[in-house]
Amino acid sequence: MVSTSSTSSLDRAETGAGLTTGGSAFIEQAQESGRYFIHQPYHLYSEANHAAWRQLYAGMEERWARHANAPFLRGLDALRLDPCHVPRLEDVNKFLRPLTGFQAVAVSGFLPAFVFFDCLSRREFPTTITMRDAAEAFAPWPDIFHDVTGHVPMHTDPAFADVLVRFGRCAHTAAEMVSGIADADEQARRLTSIIRAMARFFWFTIETGLMRSPEGLKVYGSALLSSRAEMDRAVNPALVQQSPLQLEWVIHQGFLPNFFQPLLFVVDSFDHLFGLVGELEDWMRRGKLDDVAPGEPSISASDVQSFLQGAGTR
Repeated sequence: MVSTSSTSSLDRAETGAGLTTGGSAFIEQAQESGRYFIHQPYHLYSEANHAAWRQLYAGMEERWARHANAPFLRGLDALRLDPCHVPRLEDVNKFLRPLTGFQAVAVSGFLPAFVFFDCLSRREFPTTITMRDAAEAFAPWPDIFHDVTGHVPMHTDPAFADVLVRFGRCAHTAAEMVSGIADADEQARRLTSIIRAMARFFWFTIETGLMRSPEGLKVYGSALLSSRAEMDRAVNPALVQQSPLQLEWVIHQGFLPNFFQPLLFVVDSFDHLFGLVGELEDWMRRGKLDDVAPGEPSISASDVQSFLQGAGTR
């Protein structure tokens, strides 16, 4: 039986104005109650939310045509996104799931690291449902525009989808490797280093990656694909350093996600990227991720604990 106080709290969340990033009562209530996985209350999107989607989408279309990689463009067509309205995730999944088995799942915000990576291993992509303000061409934190236009079109490509699954399984490898370490401090130290290396790899590939093509460098990283300002900078070698991806560079290179990126890495293909994930896992097993350079990103105690709890869940 639902208590009166719980019902009132839910009512307040459901009637909060809009689903704007940083100002949604629905999301705040979910976070306060510790719920990571939620539904998408589509009726809560305001006209301002739809107008923001419309404005951002219109600002990206020409840039996608010029600078995005071919699998992204094919994926964008396959998803049949409405340029004028925030998408319903159930509609996105209707087109996405038959192609690669991936689906977008609504979340209330950031997940503990292992939970996020485990979702990838199961072909689920944690998807933010709030919408940024239209004035934020560069969004420092994820929103539905970033997740659905930046990430999800890539998930329609079988080779890229396999990269994500293999990367997600690396989290299970890490959890199982450290589960037998008796000293709790050493266990936490090694995990912190491994998670930092994984986060750096994910950032410099899945989020901000560039790829060679016959037409020159193309963008496949989602943080670039969902930001006008970042995409304009990414393809301009006078503004950013574009370097061939070398694993030993990436795992030791810190980054700040809420600033323009000065350094981007280039891969040859998704087959090349798949091989790099395999190399990352091999380095993990050989202990080469146990002492990566300190610095950003910071790794929280909840991230470490999520890996300890995840051991043996494959």
